[in-house]
Amino acid sequence: MSANDTAITVSELSKTYRLNVAGAPVNRITDAVINKARHPLRRTRYEYFDAIKDVSFDVPWGEALGIVGRNGAGKSTLLKLLTRITSPTKGSIDLGGRVGSLLEVGTGFHPELTGRENVYLNGALLGMSRKEIRRRFDDIVEFSGVSKFLDTQVKRYSSGMYVRLAFSVAAHLETEILAIDEVLAVGDAEFQAKSLAKMRDVAKDGRTVLYVSHQIQTVTALCTSAIYLDKGRLVYHGSVDGALETYRSSFEKFQIEQSDPTKRSGTGQLRLAGVQVLEPQQAPADEKLIELELPASSHLVGDYFVSCHINDINGSTIVQCDSRAVGAWFSPDRAHRPVLRIDNLWLKPGTYTVDAFVCQAGILDSWEGAAVFEVLPSSPYPELTSEEALSAGIVLSDFHYEVS
Repeated sequence: MSANDTAITVSELSKTYRLNVAGAPVNRITDAVINKARHPLRRTRYEYFDAIKDVSFDVPWGEALGIVGRNGAGKSTLLKLLTRITSPTKGSIDLGGRVGSLLEVGTGFHPELTGRENVYLNGALLGMSRKEIRRRFDDIVEFSGVSKFLDTQVKRYSSGMYVRLAFSVAAHLETEILAIDEVLAVGDAEFQAKSLAKMRDVAKDGRTVLYVSHQIQTVTALCTSAIYLDKGRLVYHGSVDGALETYRSSFEKFQIEQSDPTKRSGTGQLRLAGVQVLEPQQAPADEKLIELELPASSHLVGDYFVSCHINDINGSTIVQCDSRAVGAWFSPDRAHRPVLRIDNLWLKPGTYTVDAFVCQAGILDSWEGAAVFEVLPSSPYPELTSEEALSAGIVLSDFHYEVS
C-alpha cells in the first residue's frame, strides 16, 4: 500500500516503561532525603514493562479502526502513541494528516476558560486558523447542546457537558484523523447514538477514525476493521468479526492465568480466594446468585467494597453490581462469604462471565473472568414466536402490553 493510500503507518512500534520496585513509593522530597541518609549504599532496583511490543500495521483513509482487547492489553497506550501524547521507545509512526483526539473527558480543555474560549484553544492546538474554527463554530455548539453555558468556565461543567463539548470540538474541527478512547460512556444514550452517527459520517468523508471501547456493540456498530491486542502485542488485524472471534477464543487461556492471584492487577493487600456462580446453568429469568470468598487481611486499614460485572461473550458489560450502591461494606479484620443476588435480570441464551473487583481508595484485586455461567436456550415468555421477536437488544425484559 502506497503512502498516499495510508492515513497511518506503524512499524515495529514499542513502548517500555521503567518501574521502581525497591520498597514503598516515595512522594515527598523529605522522605527521599531521609531514606538516602539512612541507606546510603542501597541502589534503586527497576523492572521493565512492555506496554506495547513490536506492533506494525497500516490504516487506509476512510477506515474506522476499532482497537479491542482486555484491560491492560495496551489499547490506550497505543492510542496515546498514535496521537503523539507519549513517545515510543522504539519504532516509527507515519501520520498522513492532523490528528484530533478525545482520550479522556476534557482532553485539551483549560478549566479556567469558558466553553467558547476552549473551542478556539482546541482548534489552535490542532493547527487550525481562527477563520477555520469560526466557520465550524455554530455546528460545534449546536451538536454539543451546551449553548446556554458557552460563556461559563468549563470547570463548572458536569462530566456530561464536558464530554459533549469536547467530542463536538474533536469531531467537527477538520482534522484528517480522529482518535476516541472510551469517553462516550460518559454521555447519555441519546448523545452516544448521535456521536456514533457523527463518527460514521466522519469516516464516510474520507477521514480516518481510531476507536477504543470496552463496549463491543459500539465497535461493531461503528468500525469497518479492528485490531486485537493481548499484553501489548498485535494478535489480529482484519475484520471486526475476526477480531471479536479472536477475543472470544482467547478467553479460556486468559481465565487460567487470572486464577493465579500473582498475575492479577491490584495492590494485593486483599485478594479474592474464590468466586462461584451457584447455578452454572440456568434459564433466562432465573435469579442469579454469585458467592464471593473474601479472606481477612492484616495489610488493610478501613472497610472496603466489592463490585461484580456480568459480561457477555464479547466482553461487553451487561450489568455492574457495586456493593457501595446498596450500602454493603466489609471489614478486613475477618473473612466474609457474601452472596450477590440479582433479581429480574433476564439474560439471552449464551455464555456469560463474571469479573470481580475488591476496592478501597484504589483497586486491591481485579479478577477478570473469575467465573463462567451458561444461560440455556429457552424462552421466558408464555407464547411461542419466531426468533425475530427476540433478536434485538442485549437482554430480555419482563414486559406486558395493556390493551384497552
